[in-house]
Amino acid sequence: QVQLVESGGGSVQAGDSLRLTCTASGRAFSRYSMGWFRRAPGEERKFVAAMHFSGPDVKYADSVKGRFTMSRDNGKNTVYLQMNSLKPEDTAVYYCAAALVLIPGSLLFTRQAEYRYWGQGTQVTVSS
Repeated sequence: QVQLVESGGGSVQAGDSLRLTCTASGRAFSRYSMGWFRRAPGEERKFVAAMHFSGPDVKYADSVKGRFTMSRDNGKNTVYLQMNSLKPEDTAVYYCAAALVLIPGSLLFTRQAEYRYWGQGTQVTVSS
């Protein structure tokens, strides 16, 4: 059973930084695509960033490019989301997700429907 546990959320001022952590357990994650999504108040959950646990590429939503950085620590089965220059519109519940990639390579997924496993979410609140 795959388990994902997020941490690192909180309440900050605009311009501040936060680092979210997602620790995965229950599998060897070398063949998994890992994603970060967020749900703002009154909105649907949306893609933020994704990477493959074994590949070099990272994709970002346009709204966070240049401000957010996704990274990983393979030895710890952990992915991070470094969020800099936070804006009030970044306020949301942030979710970590994992999906097994069945084809060879390091494909990463950006659509929610492709992810089977989800964490419980962590709240990020940015005030102006």
